[in-house]
Amino acid sequence: MRIGIPRESAAGEARVAATPETVKKLVGQGHELLVQHGAGGAAGATDEAYAAAGAQLVDAPTALGAALVLKVQRPDTAELAQMQRGAALVGMLNPFDSAGLAQLAQAGLSAFALEAAPRTTRAQSLDVLSSQANVAGYKAVLLAAHHYPRLFPMLMTAAGTIKAARVVVLGVGVAGLQAIATAKRLGATVEASDVRPAVKEQVESLGAKFIDVPYETDEEREAAQGTGGYARPMPESWLQRQRAEVAKRVALADVVITTALIPGRAAPTLLSEDMVRSMRAGSVVVDLAAGKGPQGHDGNCPLTQAGQTVVAHGVTLVGLSNVPALVAADASALYARNVLDFLKLVLPAGAAALELPADDDIVSACLVTHNGSVLRKG
Repeated sequence: MRIGIPRESAAGEARVAATPETVKKLVGQGHELLVQHGAGGAAGATDEAYAAAGAQLVDAPTALGAALVLKVQRPDTAELAQMQRGAALVGMLNPFDSAGLAQLAQAGLSAFALEAAPRTTRAQSLDVLSSQANVAGYKAVLLAAHHYPRLFPMLMTAAGTIKAARVVVLGVGVAGLQAIATAKRLGATVEASDVRPAVKEQVESLGAKFIDVPYETDEEREAAQGTGGYARPMPESWLQRQRAEVAKRVALADVVITTALIPGRAAPTLLSEDMVRSMRAGSVVVDLAAGKGPQGHDGNCPLTQAGQTVVAHGVTLVGLSNVPALVAADASALYARNVLDFLKLVLPAGAAALELPADDDIVSACLVTHNGSVLRKG
């Protein structure tokens, strides 16, 4: 099958959907790989490396005109115009954007949105949300260290002692856990908070302190236990006490990293303007939900400005909206492996066309458009 890997056209997008490593494996399976000149340059993958892996170096129309196109982000209007009707597309396509899915359907594409894969053990190897969140959590700490006007670790010198930075991580998903681990490696004192009390053990296993809020009612205790391995929403009484406790810790923090994202919904507000105002001058906030907040321009903090680094009340707020692209080489390597693992489900070695097994829960979840129709509602 002819597989195209175009260079990403979105502003600031440095990742690539296939690396020389995954290209070599696909070529070894009998497929023809068409890589646009410079597609991997920003991710440290040279044209020469792709050629050595067996790819053909082509122009954009040729890569986009392949029977199967691998991308990081959804094609824009100009790219869609160069794609074949009936072709397949694999990428991070924002399956909750109804208008965007309609465009893909109108272009006649069989589109697979990898973010829509179920969160199951079988789907872990192709979980793009987790692989990219890991990168984002790591880089968020380095961004904070860059903007923080002091050092992270405690240092005892002849000139005196420097205290360790205090870092608070709000949201303990994949990105939050990586942020905790990275901040600890840099020598910071780390605390973390999450609306799911069950993550306390994970936080403490990384050497951080969980911002614990005791239960006062049977309802709160039962909610904290969850159901069938899944967290349940905590009662408002507990959430109010948690917010008050977090506010106290934020006021003492040097760095706050917010990581809460809810697929298909606006990011929740975790850090209010009053909380930012309570922080010391020179403190730093890194908002990994930038651009995904309730107004479309903010994130977990209403002071965040997507794509920008701003100062408010003496606090630096970092609102970069595509943090994984800042670590493009490793982010691309992880993403390309995710894509390769997904292709194992739909593209047998040497096959000239995709196979769509109707009984495969991963394939059916990811297939968002087919035969001119939108299969998933945003």
